[in-house]
Amino acid sequence: MSAPPDPSAHIAARAKELGISVEAVELYSGSEMFDLHVESFIWTRLFGYRLDKRHGRGLFGGHFYSQLDFPRVLEAQIAGAQWSIATNPLGSRRRLSRALLKNVATLDRLFATEPGFQRVQTLSEYRRARERGQHAAFLAVQGGNAFGDECSHPLLQSGRIIRVTLLHLTTSFLGSSSAPVSGFFGDGLTHEGHELVELLNSTRTFVDLAHISPKGFFDVVKTHDPTQPLVVTHTGVNGVFPSWRNLSDEQIRAVADTGGTVGIMACSDFLRKRGARACHVVDHIAHVIQVAGEDHVCLGSDFDGLIRTPSDLRNCLDWPRLVQVMLDRGFSTDRIQKILGANFLRSLAQLRP
Repeated sequence: MSAPPDPSAHIAARAKELGISVEAVELYSGSEMFDLHVESFIWTRLFGYRLDKRHGRGLFGGHFYSQLDFPRVLEAQIAGAQWSIATNPLGSRRRLSRALLKNVATLDRLFATEPGFQRVQTLSEYRRARERGQHAAFLAVQGGNAFGDECSHPLLQSGRIIRVTLLHLTTSFLGSSSAPVSGFFGDGLTHEGHELVELLNSTRTFVDLAHISPKGFFDVVKTHDPTQPLVVTHTGVNGVFPSWRNLSDEQIRAVADTGGTVGIMACSDFLRKRGARACHVVDHIAHVIQVAGEDHVCLGSDFDGLIRTPSDLRNCLDWPRLVQVMLDRGFSTDRIQKILGANFLRSLAQLRP
């Protein structure tokens, strides 16, 4: 009979492979790593990308896609994630609603056939999945227009969707995107947008303010139930690198005031002008801490969301390098674990225990 694998040897090998300390790998491995925004399913929908197959760096050296799949999620010890279903901005509302139901069913089947995965809806379900050693997968929707004309969509009533990103890269009947190409940057939330926020509050679904215009952002803050946490799942911050995509200090504080969290993304274009590395992700994390404290920042990679990643953070297996940077900057173990996942789990306990 062969001897069982030596965990310390594996950790040492990972540290050597990543060029970081054993301490960083041990801290990462002992933490609840949670990713607030994963976009990999869009490649399955459009091109048949096999989530159950381990991929390399793809055609573009790790940029744009092939940053995550089921085997690498388990290898990277990612405890949980919000798996996003992006909304096609074209087509009728009825067609969008039907497409969403179909996509949710497809993603559900993928999770059901993967033994290391479990789709969950609440913190208690998350905990049970983790006790079984499974990755806890939450379903999320990017683009609230996916729900079409239904004022009380069955997916929301069922609790199967953990959060909805109200707007994406285009303006919709709900309100204005922050993207300059949308052409309606100054407009806020529409009447239907306010109604959707109220529905999300009634079903205790996270309202995600990534991608929304500044006016729309604060329109939501006024409508939103202040006892429920707001989130911005994948973003940068203007205090480090000004961009149409990033948050102001006022927006950061508005999210923190509800007990919510800001997920810093791994997209180079919104971290700095050029040459982004893991240390620049930490620059954005540190700014949120400076503005709102260490309880309101976490990670939302946007992996596989057509992003260019930092040179030393090409895919989910590279997350421990971020821990090394935080250790080098004197972050405490408790602070690092909050950033890796505990902050989001606290917000989840507030919304869906």
